[in-house]
Amino acid sequence: MPTYAWLARFGKDFDGLTRQQQELFLLAVAQFVEDLLRRHGFRKGLRVRSVTGATGIFEMTWADNGRATFEYGEATVPNEPHVVWRRVGTHEIFDLP
Repeated sequence: MPTYAWLARFGKDFDGLTRQQQELFLLAVAQFVEDLLRRHGFRKGLRVRSVTGATGIFEMTWADNGRATFEYGEATVPNEPHVVWRRVGTHEIFDLP
């Protein structure tokens, strides 16, 4: 099972989302985890891709104007991905991904 952690900034970002935004993000994370478990890439709807100009950082779409950034950290469980959530919010998070 994939593992995860989040940066302090992510926690502040998440707390600043509306309840509806939080729910949409968590639904997208469930799909994200399913895709990690299948190991066949991410579904198109999540639009997971590299963040331009930020090596090793990726973005995921969870709503029309909802984005989250993450990176892969050192595995805490052998052979399982470890995701470090960096930011969550609107397009504005790309100022400091």
